[in-house]
Amino acid sequence: MIARVIESASPRALALLAVVTAALLIAPYLVDSYVLSVLIIVLYFAYVGQAWNLMLGFAGQLSLGHALFVSLGAYTSAALFIKFGVPPVIGIFAAIAMAVVAGCLIGYLGFRFSIRGVYFALLTIAFAEFTGIIVDHISWLGASSGLFLPVKNQQSNDLLNLRGSPTMFYYVILALTGFAFALCSWLLNSKLGLYWQAIREDQEAAEASGVPLFRYKMIAVAISSGLTGIGGVWYAFYYNNLFPETMFKTSQSVEIILGSVVGGVGTLFGPILGAFVLTPLGEILTAATDGMHLDGVKSFFWGFCVAAIVLFRPQGLWPWIYDVLGLAPKKEGKR
Repeated sequence: MIARVIESASPRALALLAVVTAALLIAPYLVDSYVLSVLIIVLYFAYVGQAWNLMLGFAGQLSLGHALFVSLGAYTSAALFIKFGVPPVIGIFAAIAMAVVAGCLIGYLGFRFSIRGVYFALLTIAFAEFTGIIVDHISWLGASSGLFLPVKNQQSNDLLNLRGSPTMFYYVILALTGFAFALCSWLLNSKLGLYWQAIREDQEAAEASGVPLFRYKMIAVAISSGLTGIGGVWYAFYYNNLFPETMFKTSQSVEIILGSVVGGVGTLFGPILGAFVLTPLGEILTAATDGMHLDGVKSFFWGFCVAAIVLFRPQGLWPWIYDVLGLAPKKEGKR
């Protein structure tokens, strides 16, 4: 996977990638606990942003309900751990299965009945909302009171049970982000990725060329939802509490989307860059307005950022930075 990226990248791009990777690897030893917590959140959104980008940026299928897959992964792994003592390293497979089943159900209904564009996006929102209502009434999952994981000593790290220090969680989400990047890079440059891009650009032309639309759109939904479900497992064991009124909300899906929109939908580095831009700025804004009772200021800021990107950099920040820094290979202009 990584080899193909290295072969197609310019020396300048590889040097930048090496510097960023090295900085991320040593970051926990150079920053304080607050900055580390911000970096953890940044990497989480970089990871789930890549999963979402695979569905829209690669295959052209807009989802505004990815909070559903995060929540299913989180609730499944957390419930198995709390009720039956199943460690997340095993529960993750059930979490992936739940997320993929939900994604495939949405995809089947949408694609079989030719629901496209904004109507498909509304379908994803509807599934997230009514699933949240159902969970809100299941006492076994804590209902509206929430589901809580036991918090143990954070001085010792237990990867199998995902119990440990913030530094451990940092490296876990960093590994997941790297894995998602490598997987997306491989998929984008594979035959499957070419089919997705053909569907994204013109579904009718792709179908006329013999591309089986239903099959390849379903594959995109399944992979995207499964990856997002993995993010949900990490989320549950990092935050240790789950509430249906927050987990399944559309605002959770919007947070997943924003990084990709700002960084560049359909690019490999866009979701990562967007997460590193938006999340720290949001944290700075929250700290600056603390005590001012400015409800919704972060949402306003995000809306302003998206509007600015749409007006001035509609392709996102990454394609612009890519050109400004001269990261394209001399013979090939691939991103």
